[in-house]
Amino acid sequence: MNIEMIRAAAQRLEGHARRTPLLSSPFLDEIAGRRVWVKAECLQQTGSFKFRGAWSAVSALPEDARARGVIAFSSGNHAQGVALAARAHGVSAVIIMPQDAPRVKIENTKALGAEVVLYDRAAGEDRDALGDTLSAQRGLTLIKPFDEPQVIAGQGTAGLEIAEQAAEQGISKADVIVCCGGGGFSSGIALALEAEAPGLRMRPAEPEGFDDVARSLRSGRIERNATQSGSLCDAIITPQPGVLTFPILARLAGPGIVISEEDALRAVALAFNRLKVVAEPGGAVALAAALFHGHEIEGDDVIVTISGGNVDNDVFARALALDDPASQQKRESAA
Repeated sequence: MNIEMIRAAAQRLEGHARRTPLLSSPFLDEIAGRRVWVKAECLQQTGSFKFRGAWSAVSALPEDARARGVIAFSSGNHAQGVALAARAHGVSAVIIMPQDAPRVKIENTKALGAEVVLYDRAAGEDRDALGDTLSAQRGLTLIKPFDEPQVIAGQGTAGLEIAEQAAEQGISKADVIVCCGGGGFSSGIALALEAEAPGLRMRPAEPEGFDDVARSLRSGRIERNATQSGSLCDAIITPQPGVLTFPILARLAGPGIVISEEDALRAVALAFNRLKVVAEPGGAVALAAALFHGHEIEGDDVIVTISGGNVDNDVFARALALDDPASQQKRESAA
């Protein structure tokens, strides 16, 4: 992995991926105690940054591999990114998704033309074995969600944009907090910042109970999560950091920040009420880190990603209720 791969991916993505905005709000600044800049990847194609890596990977495939089709594992955002990229290239796609993935993500993936195969991750069903069987039967090419060079390169294009947008705002030094699962997004951004904005330091954000990257960075070796399901932040739940991504993170990342599910939901509500953007809980953990873990951050500016906005209606309603004044008053009275 290197910066040239990221730049090449940016060229292939030109005219296909959106250059998402860097948003701000004085209300969020007041909560955080510093200026907060939000890279709104929830406004990307298919509602998440995953489209970048999917397009990068599909567009880089040899013609014979494209003709046979692709296969991917995903709880939803990578699924939709691969489905759209494959459809645009005239490539068939099979997506293996957990049964407990948000319904909106399953339905959107189907609507984009992919064949969806469900598995029961809570019961320990082996998705890799299922994928191996389907790949062997049909000659499909696996596009991994994060531990794949062309996927990392595609995700890193967001880092190129962050570097440009920070320079436009006169920001030369800041933490860049990134929602982190297996590390494709965070490692790609870290590589881009190293080359284009060395004063900006990438830091991963994760939900409690699924903080494998933060623990791995502390220990210096890859750590696994005890469980692989059961979080509202499903978009960034992975067993462990990637074999390709972790060495990049170990070299370039600052300390991880771990947030609660409730703080993720509060960040979802604040993103909607103050920025007018829709975030899913997993896509809001970096914003939650900036707003509610300010004591772990230094400097006058912090840049965060909202990595995805594919949220089910009931979860979104639950988040908005947390930011309702009556609900806040009730919680404060109980405390």
